Amino acid sequence: MEERLQKQLEFALEIDKEKSIFRQTHLSGHGRNENDAEHAWHMAVMAYLLKEYANEKIDITRVMIMCLIHDIVEIEAGDTYAYDTEEKKTQKAREDAAKEKLYSMLPEDQKEEFISLFDEFEECQTAEAKFARAMDNLQPLILNNSNNGADWHSHQVSAEQVYGRQARTKEGSEKLYEVTDNIIQENIRKGNLKA
Repeated sequence: MEERLQKQLEFALEIDKEKSIFRQTHLSGHGRNENDAEHAWHMAVMAYLLKEYANEKIDITRVMIMCLIHDIVEIEAGDTYAYDTEEKKTQKAREDAAKEKLYSMLPEDQKEEFISLFDEFEECQTAEAKFARAMDNLQPLILNNSNNGADWHSHQVSAEQVYGRQARTKEGSEKLYEVTDNIIQENIRKGNLKA
């Protein structure tokens, strides 16, 4: 087998491990914790479905690829809970090291492409990155809402924390931020989020 194809297949097998990285968010209907691969798939489909609500013209393929590859680094770095301030302090360093290790398995051109997409998402400056970030924020929000705020409640998350996380959603989609605001307000009224 040629070296390029061998590297690509080894990477394809390596990313199967993403299915074993579990997040704090539960599946809808109070199901089990979702894994990173499910989160990535869900975001990518949502991005395609909701693309008409992007603030700017976007390359939807680029957005979907960002959604699909962004959390691969968590195979090495682990999942960092959105509201864990201590883990957040080391997240960038852990993810940068993981990014280098995992994407280095690929042929050089694909390594550069994946690192570029990962960095674009993190920097959140392009229309595509802003919309991908909106999906990364909205997806767990709708799952938490479907579970009557159980994950927020169990972690004692405040509305201020959720608004802080959602601040960048507006950059990707004003319309989806309106939905986000309504969901947060409803969960405050229900007592699922500390005001």
